[in-house]
Amino acid sequence: MVALSGFRAFLKRKNIEISLRRYGIDALGAMAQGLFCSLLIGTILNTLGSQTGVAIFSTVGGYATAVSGPAMAVAIGYALKCPPLVLFSMVPVGWAANALGGSAGGPLAVFVIAIVAAEVGKMVSKETPVDVLVTPLVTIFAGVALAALIAPPIGAGANYVGALIKRATVLQPFWMGILVSASVGIALTLPISSAAICHSFNLVGLAGGAAVAGCCANMVGFAVMSFRENRWGGLVSQ
Repeated sequence: MVALSGFRAFLKRKNIEISLRRYGIDALGAMAQGLFCSLLIGTILNTLGSQTGVAIFSTVGGYATAVSGPAMAVAIGYALKCPPLVLFSMVPVGWAANALGGSAGGPLAVFVIAIVAAEVGKMVSKETPVDVLVTPLVTIFAGVALAALIAPPIGAGANYVGALIKRATVLQPFWMGILVSASVGIALTLPISSAAICHSFNLVGLAGGAAVAGCCANMVGFAVMSFRENRWGGLVSQ
């Protein structure tokens, strides 16, 4: 009991809170912001470049897309209130997790691995006289080693689930379309990221269209319902 209470006091001192809110809401919501500021903005710029023929859009979009893993990992570290050395060490961790997780499982791998690496880094932060060496070393080594171990299976699992959803949607487009659309719409109303979920499972094609329909229906509904309070600014932003 003494050891357990001492460990709890250590976690509290290190601001490590093992809870659904901290990981399922704060970290996942921040991950979505990192995803928006890299991959999604890059995709928009790439689309502008391909449609207008202006090369600079595609160039900038390519750079933004390339750093989606580090952007998500740093965002997660920020949500978990990491000290500076831990936060900056999340850049290589995010890159490794995203690359090893593959196109479908990358974001999901970043989410899991960044949380573990951040909390391990927080545990050792400022515990030694050579913190500037120990903290980045432990954070990066733990994150990259874990990425090498579990990111490929996470990517394979995400690919399998995504392929299953897409296959089921093709076989039963009406019922699965409703299910996917409603599920993504519900995720959109919760404090979690529908964009991160859809990207993790690589929902494209018919399933991706159903997800878009669910998002659009919810956002149009929110905009109309809240127009009296939010007026035109809220309507346009939603």
